[in-house]
Amino acid sequence: MEAEGIIKGRVALVDAVKVGVPLTALVLIKTSKHDADWIRDFQAVLAAMPEVVGAQRMTGDLDYVLRVRLADMPAYDDFYRRLTSRISVSDMSASFVMEDIKETTAVPL
Repeated sequence: MEAEGIIKGRVALVDAVKVGVPLTALVLIKTSKHDADWIRDFQAVLAAMPEVVGAQRMTGDLDYVLRVRLADMPAYDDFYRRLTSRISVSDMSASFVMEDIKETTAVPL
């Protein structure tokens, strides 16, 4: 499957609590900008922020959902300030994970 490009890479699963980033934030973003330049800039900003471990463009009311790993609420505040100082968004809110019930990187085959 590696030779066929089905397996894209191998990873080690790290215990986020043990490495100091126990807080997961799901950051919900709306934007009024959808042009190619803004999208390119947004992707570059996210790529430069290692705490962003997932980012999806959405259908419906939201434009983007980010999954962010952080140490604590002050770290989220810092993340929020850095992101909004680098890219313009219409609205940004977050929900914080209280308990991981299921988390996997497996693809159902």
